[in-house]
Amino acid sequence: MKANNGPKVLVVDIETAPILAYVWGLWDQNVGLNQIKSDWYVISWAAKWVGSDQVIQRDQRSCRDMENDERILKELYDLMNQADIVVTQNGVKFDHKKLNARFIFHGFKPPNKYQKIDIYKIAKKMFAFSSNKLEYMSKHLTPKLSKDDHKDFPGFELWSECLARNLKAWREMAKYNVKDVLATEALYKKFVAWDTQGVNFRLYSESCACGSKDLVKNGSAYHKAKRYQKYQCKSCGAPIRSRHAMGTGPRTVPMA
Repeated sequence: MKANNGPKVLVVDIETAPILAYVWGLWDQNVGLNQIKSDWYVISWAAKWVGSDQVIQRDQRSCRDMENDERILKELYDLMNQADIVVTQNGVKFDHKKLNARFIFHGFKPPNKYQKIDIYKIAKKMFAFSSNKLEYMSKHLTPKLSKDDHKDFPGFELWSECLARNLKAWREMAKYNVKDVLATEALYKKFVAWDTQGVNFRLYSESCACGSKDLVKNGSAYHKAKRYQKYQCKSCGAPIRSRHAMGTGPRTVPMA
């Protein structure tokens, strides 16, 4: 879905099953490949197009072979193939690589190229929060859409109960996954004005990254002897430069 004729922006969050292994201790273990009983796989994912009210969520609760995540990943793969931009929280290190690993495992071809926005990386570069975790940032910056702490199944219990096919735990996992996507989207809208080296949304439309077209002129910018109109978004405050040059920059007089 396109918002305001701009790029198609997809917010994604995945949850994975743990690696189950045989170990002889609780601390500083070196697990060999022949000690692995069950490898990790995707147990749940949620996605949302920016500009849409619908959150799509799929999980492995009804699969006879829970470790075979091909069916639910095919739908996410198709969504990502439609996206111009994919937004995640710490997705550059985690979600994208984990998904690629499962995609190639199931024989999927590389998805169409998309640009990545990682709100964790923006937070780490631009701010000095006490924590860059989704739980902390959403609690303080977007409290109405803060991360869910799944109180009914605290900590690892949520994952272990899902693996035990507890339907109540699966419902809690789905709620947790959806809430993470909503919190990530809310932070994305907060952070996008601060992302100075991220996606150039002006390549897609004449609107701001936040989707607003309410722009006010704010001086000129100069680059490689060309002058560009500067704007500021009245909605989120982001500084924006026109896509096309208005003319040449100020002339310089050589020193005698």
